[in-house]
Amino acid sequence: MYWILGADYHRRPRERNRQALHDAATAGPPPGLLALDENGTALGWCRLTPRAELPWLNRRVPPVDDRPVWSLPCIYVRRNSRRQGVMTALIEGAVDRARSSGAPAVEAYPVDASVPGSSRNLFTGTASAFEKAGFVVVARHGTSRPVMRFDLS
Repeated sequence: MYWILGADYHRRPRERNRQALHDAATAGPPPGLLALDENGTALGWCRLTPRAELPWLNRRVPPVDDRPVWSLPCIYVRRNSRRQGVMTALIEGAVDRARSSGAPAVEAYPVDASVPGSSRNLFTGTASAFEKAGFVVVARHGTSRPVMRFDLS
């Protein structure tokens, strides 16, 4: 909900944000993807949606161009599932989902952890994981914050 609401996310009761995400997931197209283990336990999730549906993102990170890209602005992997390829699987799944939905490209806004002093708040993913998946830097919104894109055309 952060990329829809911006700072208001932190001012709302946690349950209200949880309910809003639940409502979005059950009312329309899924707002993202889940990574599950063989027992059906969630290992991680990522938000995937047309960028036009993320008003706060559009104000915070100006669009690079007028292409109707899809955004992958948030990735979460359970602590005990990290460094096991879950983030990579989510990124690849998001690219496949966007491709099958007719998106021209997928865009992400990760942290470039190789830049000294970069944020350790990695809820947007890491630039190295997106680069490994074939994304390229198309702009920057801060030294350690690339805008990365995977072209599907």
